[in-house]
Amino acid sequence: MSRLRPLPSSFYRRPAEVVARDLLGRWLVHEVMGERLVLRLVETEAYLGAPDRASHAWGGRRTPRNESLYLPGGHAYVYFIYGMHFCLNAVTGTRDVGSAVLLRAGEPVEGEERMRAHRAWPRPPRPGDLAGGPGKLCQALGVGRELDGALLDRSPLWIARGTPAAPEEIVAGPRIGVDYAGEAAAWPLRFLVRGNRHVSKPWPKATSSSPA
Repeated sequence: MSRLRPLPSSFYRRPAEVVARDLLGRWLVHEVMGERLVLRLVETEAYLGAPDRASHAWGGRRTPRNESLYLPGGHAYVYFIYGMHFCLNAVTGTRDVGSAVLLRAGEPVEGEERMRAHRAWPRPPRPGDLAGGPGKLCQALGVGRELDGALLDRSPLWIARGTPAAPEEIVAGPRIGVDYAGEAAAWPLRFLVRGNRHVSKPWPKATSSSPA
């Protein structure tokens, strides 16, 4: 099935904000115990590396926790936050740049029952219940720190071609939870599929401002 064919590493060797837009509509796939779990990506956030105060690589910061962030584009960067959630990022650009795209929300395509079990979700899910947020997304797919540094063009975790969202379907706004980042907090680097009910909340307002 062509839509399940992995995106090549060259897809990620571009600026984070370009990749973040282009990831909308793509399929995020994780093979778990012989079962394929698939989400259609509907929300992303770009983080620009050293110049971006909201990035884990701001100012060139480098630690054992974020070392995967400095790999060449096409690797996974998985981190643990608030002592309870994993977050999955696609590293972008070239080696040592430190830029990435946070995968914020997905729409279930395949393997919903397994996702519900991972989320311990007993009742029929409403849109956004399973993967409407970066922590929910990782829990639904069974993604943890063991996948940090994994290549995203092969099993068990990859991003497939899917059907990219059309430019007119994409809404941009400020990122969530980065109020500490000064002027970078207002940069319109959160992207989502307009009108999709599986995105996280709150909804962003479209904006025309751009990062410095």
